[in-house]
Order: sequence, then C-alpha cells, then structure tokens
Amino acid sequence: MSSIHLVDSQFVAFLVAITLLSITPGVDTLLVIRNTARGGTRDGIATSLAICCGLFVHATISALGISLILLQSAWAFHLLKLVGAGYLVWLGVTSLLAARRGQPLPVKGVIGAASPVPLWQPIKEGLLSNVLNPKTIIFYMAFLPQFIAPGDPALIKSLWLAGVHFIIANIWQISVVFMVGGASKWLASVRFAQVLNAATGAVLVAFGLRLAMEQRPV
Repeated sequence: MSSIHLVDSQFVAFLVAITLLSITPGVDTLLVIRNTARGGTRDGIATSLAICCGLFVHATISALGISLILLQSAWAFHLLKLVGAGYLVWLGVTSLLAARRGQPLPVKGVIGAASPVPLWQPIKEGLLSNVLNPKTIIFYMAFLPQFIAPGDPALIKSLWLAGVHFIIANIWQISVVFMVGGASKWLASVRFAQVLNAATGAVLVAFGLRLAMEQRPV
C-alpha cells in the first residue's frame, strides 16, 4: 500500500517557492484590489477565497494528467487560453467603462462597507479568473510533480500542496484587502476611482491580449 509523506525534505523548498509566487503581483492581486475598492472588504475576501479555491481544481487536473492532454492537444490548449484571455479582457473593459462614466467607488470607509453587487459576483469573478488561466494549469503540471515522491498517492499529495498554497495566497491577498481598506479617504474620491478603474482595466486588457497572443509553450 502506498504511503504518503506530507512534510518531507522537499517541503521547505516548496514553501519558499510558493510564497514567492503568491506575493508576485499579477492578475489575482489586481482583481482582489479592484473588487475590494468596488465593494469593500467582504468582496475582497470573497474574491481571494474564490481565487484560491481554483487551486484545488488545478491540483486535481494536474494529478489526473488532464493537463498533459491539454498541452499535447494544440486546439484544446488554445481554446482554453482564448477563453481565459477573453474573460480577462471582459473584466478590463468593465473597469474602463466605469472609469469613463466617472463612477465613484461605493465606499464609506471600506472596512464593513455595504457591497453594491451580490456576493456571488466577486466569487464568480475570482474563481473563473483562476480556473480559466492556462498558465496556472501549466505551472501546476510542471511544478507539483517535483514535490511528489514516486510512492506518494498523486491526488492526495497534490491536494495537500494546493492546500498549503491556498493558505499562503489567502494570507497575502487578504492582507492586501485590508491595506486597500485603510485607504478609504482616497477611495471615496471620484478622481481616484477613475484612475483606479482605468489603470486596472488597462492592465487586465493587456494581460488578456498578451495571453491570447502568446505562442504555445514548447
């Protein structure tokens, strides 16, 4: 019967690598900031939790070998890439339109602010932005196997490592939520809202277009 070592000689290396990955600014952090500014800490935390729930999806895909099929099938990979890119562009365009309208951020001191959108919206945005990101699938397929011993049950070990990633990423992203929450005076400014929406929208659109135009990795 296979045994599993959840904490082994490779665990510290995994911990360092995944921490550095989590604090590197990217689409996830950007989406958390945008949703916190838009709807308060509740939306920011919900977005962070939803993003990180997507990690378990990628861990399962990686363990079951579906990622390998995606990489070997050009049409499947590019279809997934285009869907994810399109979703990022849509989020970016939404922010740009809000900036054009001069729409203020609906905050009265972000901590505890009432959300202007249903709770399911930041959850959906966070989960889809992560699950539809092919880079995360590629990363998990290439990265996780390095920390799974030949005798380990691949699915259990992958989900364990994803759980560690879930905790570290949430610690970072929820810290960002509260840092944004401390800037409530700035967030109440219509001008600041326009700049934030415009910058966020431009970066999300750029991320999406870059993802769509990238060549399939060798």
